[in-house]
Amino acid sequence: MPVLTRLMPSPVVVDIRAGALDDLATILTDQRIAPTGKLAFAISSGGSGKMLQERFAPAFPGADWFDDADGTIDGAVKLADSIKKAGRYDAVVSLGGGKVVDCAKYAAARVGLPLVAVATNLAHDGLCSPVATLDNDAGRGSYGVPNPIGVVIDLDVIRDAPARFVRAGIGDVICKISAVADWELSHKVNGEQIDGLAAAMARQAAHAVLRHPGGIGDDDFLSVLAESLVMCGLAMSVAGDSRPASGACHEICHAFDLLFPKRNAQHGEQCGFGGAFATYLRGDHETTQEMVATLRRHGLPVLAEEMGYSDQDLVDAVLFAPQTRPGRYTILEHLDYNAEQIKDAYADYVKAIGS
Repeated sequence: MPVLTRLMPSPVVVDIRAGALDDLATILTDQRIAPTGKLAFAISSGGSGKMLQERFAPAFPGADWFDDADGTIDGAVKLADSIKKAGRYDAVVSLGGGKVVDCAKYAAARVGLPLVAVATNLAHDGLCSPVATLDNDAGRGSYGVPNPIGVVIDLDVIRDAPARFVRAGIGDVICKISAVADWELSHKVNGEQIDGLAAAMARQAAHAVLRHPGGIGDDDFLSVLAESLVMCGLAMSVAGDSRPASGACHEICHAFDLLFPKRNAQHGEQCGFGGAFATYLRGDHETTQEMVATLRRHGLPVLAEEMGYSDQDLVDAVLFAPQTRPGRYTILEHLDYNAEQIKDAYADYVKAIGS
């Protein structure tokens, strides 16, 4: 009988611990990611990028530094062109937050180099995913890219990040409970194929954070959050798209972004709220209460007004949400509520979770 297996794209190294960045040069050498030490570092053009360069440049004398990573498709193309013109490198290293990582992922793919993602916050699950989300002329686009070959998360650096950029990652992980439920709904209604391994990875990552008693000041909790974000990225790789990590929760988030581009709610904040509301719409009120309790415990929003949106803004976003991912079937497409029904459902949700 033949033995059937499959290969899963994954990083060759995932290092999550305090002090990990101090050993980055050794990690890259030992894993033969950068045997010559020629590295292209991608950072932001702001003050934080320059501070990171000043701190770590002495440890990498053979590296060049590029500050084109601004979170846009134009910036990613410019970064790729700059790297290509500057010389030959073993790898690209992204050093920064989500915008830097996504720009670097796209640029590394464009020039054919592996990427090592070094996180300075835990705001969302893009760290290890095969997707680069970049702003473009139409608003925002998702671009398929290879997974990072390495992921390094230094808990000392994460502890120094703005608390809001760490809490946001909690929302982006917890919402996977809703995303997987949407996938299962589509399977039941439309026969969409589910990858059981990808679904299990995303769901278990979410539950690990949902039920952890610690907070962002606790290294054990930060380790679990970082590991869960990496697992969510790997779940997307296993599935071949973002299905295990993105359902109605992300449709609502993207609708907020497109309809109200000047608001400043974090991606993970909106996804956490969207996941809780979508779970309520699905009729799973027990899980809704558990999600809301965890989000509140970590200081994350559970109401539209807590993110700076009115009830009408929420209605408009939920109405528009299915247009952000045409062809994706979630509880929003299943219910197909009109504006009045959304308004009533949200009022019921607000009443159910209490103040």
